[in-house]
Amino acid sequence: MSLQKKRYSKFIRPISVLVHLVILNGVLYYFFRDKFELYHVAYINVGWLLISYYTKFYSLHRLLKAPKVITRFLSQIIIFTLAYFAYINIFRINISILFHVKVLSIIYLAIALFRVSFLYALKKYRIGGGNYRKVVVIGENENVKSIIKFLNDRSEYGYRFIGYFSNTCSNQDNFLGKIDEAFEFISNEGIHELYCSTTELSQQQIKEFIDFADNNLIIFKLIPDVKDVFSKEMVLEYFDYTPVLSLRKLPFDKPIVKYFKRGFDIVFALFIIIFLLSWLIPVMFVIIKLESKGPLFFKQERDGLGGHVFYCYKFRSMRINQEANTMQVCKDDKRITKVGKFIRRTSIDELPQFFNVLLDDMSVVGPRPHMLVHTKKYAKEIDKYMVRHFVKPGITGLAQVRGYRGEIKNKIDMENRIRLDIYYIENWSFFLDLKIIFQTILNLFRTEEKAY
Repeated sequence: MSLQKKRYSKFIRPISVLVHLVILNGVLYYFFRDKFELYHVAYINVGWLLISYYTKFYSLHRLLKAPKVITRFLSQIIIFTLAYFAYINIFRINISILFHVKVLSIIYLAIALFRVSFLYALKKYRIGGGNYRKVVVIGENENVKSIIKFLNDRSEYGYRFIGYFSNTCSNQDNFLGKIDEAFEFISNEGIHELYCSTTELSQQQIKEFIDFADNNLIIFKLIPDVKDVFSKEMVLEYFDYTPVLSLRKLPFDKPIVKYFKRGFDIVFALFIIIFLLSWLIPVMFVIIKLESKGPLFFKQERDGLGGHVFYCYKFRSMRINQEANTMQVCKDDKRITKVGKFIRRTSIDELPQFFNVLLDDMSVVGPRPHMLVHTKKYAKEIDKYMVRHFVKPGITGLAQVRGYRGEIKNKIDMENRIRLDIYYIENWSFFLDLKIIFQTILNLFRTEEKAY
């Protein structure tokens, strides 16, 4: 096989690095000129490159999602800013802090604009047929079909699906032949990536394809039959020399993520309590008390982190009743007061849960906590229901902003909630939290079907 088969450019990353350094040094030269010595410039450039290596700033593989790109960009500029100010403080560079902030802001803005333009241009280039990778698939099942559909539909990622090999052909479209014929075809056509289904191949066949891929500089990937497994964050670990697949490795397993999310929760909760609840609570006290007898707050036991039971607080929106802890609110529920209808529709009733956030029972964003009776019921009926208890419950969550809030009318509603909850747990990012918060605020001004 010719070693010149690769059609994806090795210059993409160096070009990006070079342009960023040009921007960095160009802005610094324009504003500082003779104020910086050569060793200052060397420190800043080396520092930028070392930090980018740590944050994987330039590791932008084809399937990297926008939230991950933004998270890495934020990590890069935050760490670099800290290192920058630590340096100017050590060497006592007597220039206004605000001036430095202005300079760094210009640098970051210019780099961000270039990166967005660069990624957009790369996307268009791939759609037009450049920077592509030729892919062949071995096997035929539902997972394989999903992969093929993805490769054909998402041309912006730069994959060119050539066809598939299978001993049980059910679709002649893109069918290339039997599995044994794949080796010669791949060698002759200069294939870049080879995807193999684990269900159609024996262990020996998989080993043969791995050896073949290694010897021919082909990227090899396995497609496991995990259609009934919600988790996709499987991690390969080694016990001595024995490989073991861990079902999931959560972002929240990292201490820095826990502390960062907890810090954000405290700051956000204090902001809401000080600037909103401080005056809203007395107003709600008067309004709720005037309409019906009972306390201002409604508290209910809910399941939290690790199955820990806590009291979840709300503004009371219903008349006192015996079914509050067993019967879910439904449309046109007679228990709901007139004030209750309004505060439930606008989600004002949920605001006291920011006290739960301060008490560390809840987070601002996370899977919504369910009534104990629901946890007991659905833990038996829905596979992986309890996975949602790996993290603290949230005031709002991904399932809620996707329309799965309020009354649970059938099992499918709960299954969809769990699917989205697990996706959030396994794919958490600060950007995703901000996106959910923003969508929650937008939904307050919309009439949601289940907002009752």
